[in-house]
Amino acid sequence: MAISDGLDNLYREHGAALMITLTRVTGDPHLAADLLQETAIRAWQHPGARNEAGNWNRAWLVTVARRIAIDHLRAVRARVVTVGDEQLETRSARVEDEAPRALDRMEVRAALASLSDNSRKVIVGTYFEGRTVAELAGTLGIPEGTVKSRTFYAMKTLRAALIRRGYLTG
Repeated sequence: MAISDGLDNLYREHGAALMITLTRVTGDPHLAADLLQETAIRAWQHPGARNEAGNWNRAWLVTVARRIAIDHLRAVRARVVTVGDEQLETRSARVEDEAPRALDRMEVRAALASLSDNSRKVIVGTYFEGRTVAELAGTLGIPEGTVKSRTFYAMKTLRAALIRRGYLTG
């Protein structure tokens, strides 16, 4: 039997079942097609891939196909990603940009924690949650004018707290 006849027979009889199995394991039909070719090559090279009558052993083929797919996925996860110089420069710049923003968040949170509950609610509602004065007044059950007044004085108090913490200059 010629190689091409044997592999044609394998694909005809078991190709669809193997593709389904490999696609389920990998989630990628293109990768599954590549792994099916690898399975066919191993089957051709291994005598246990055929039964006594010379027919392809589906259980063997499915087992080998699954193992090839799992090995491939493990190798991809374990592979070290190479980063070029330009990618490294942009990555390090982004990391450096995050440090001041993280410090800002920490300082503002600490200063907010020092405010009264009423002051904190209006600042969080207007500036962080993006609520309108009318929405916040309805939520808090106070007049709109009171929301405006509390927001004004809360911002002055927040600024003073940030100055005391040494985060802002007076």
